[in-house]
Amino acid sequence: MTVMHHIFHAPQNPNRRPSLILIHGAGGSFLSWHPRLRRLAGETVYTPDLPGHGESGGAGKNSIGEYARDVLAFIEENRIHKPVIAGHSMGGAIALDLALDAPEKLSGIALLGAGAKLRVSPLILEKTKSPDTFPEAAALVNQNSFSPDAPKDLSRLSNENMLKTDPQTFHGDFLACDSFDAMERVASIRLPTLILCGTRDAMTPPKFSKFLAEQIPGARLHLIENAGHMLALEQPEVVARLLKDFLDGLPPLSSQQDSMQA
Repeated sequence: MTVMHHIFHAPQNPNRRPSLILIHGAGGSFLSWHPRLRRLAGETVYTPDLPGHGESGGAGKNSIGEYARDVLAFIEENRIHKPVIAGHSMGGAIALDLALDAPEKLSGIALLGAGAKLRVSPLILEKTKSPDTFPEAAALVNQNSFSPDAPKDLSRLSNENMLKTDPQTFHGDFLACDSFDAMERVASIRLPTLILCGTRDAMTPPKFSKFLAEQIPGARLHLIENAGHMLALEQPEVVARLLKDFLDGLPPLSSQQDSMQA
């Protein structure tokens, strides 16, 4: 099992709040999360690079289930008890997979720009097949991942970081997304769930998040005005506030779990 590189942030005063694990999307890395979220005030936060991404070694995977097993291994290796998984896009699919197949391991999930099904544009799948057209694919993804009003530097930096991903891993990520389908299962999720989506998300439009909110009992949906697919980079202050509010509403870990996590 590949050891996943991660950024770790802990509050000055230890507490019994569930840890937060931030899972990036296809072709991403820990840099897909704004520093404000990676260092969320008062929270214990882990921000890993999935295998084959960012500074993690190993190879990327071709299915959401395989990535979910990697995240479970990461949780076990780091002795993280009942964390909240916050996943963006492909990371949201990973969070849903874990909520369905290992709910006892989690305290809740937060889904950002996610969907119960993530069909990928045939053009993206075609252009990610070859290293020669990989730069075109990355550019296409980033062009559609930010709202028109987002600072151009955000898209440029995101594209630069995406180009550091191995082309085969990049293609595998989109194959994993394209084959993911939990449409018939998400209604069985019983974990506290936060759903965030930008109103100008062209990759996973708000209807995807609305479906999740309708299906998952008790889910809380917030549509973030003027944000695109990369809402964690475009609107980090809003996302941070909503994540904090969500975490505030969760019960503390038991004393036994807290002592194991320390």
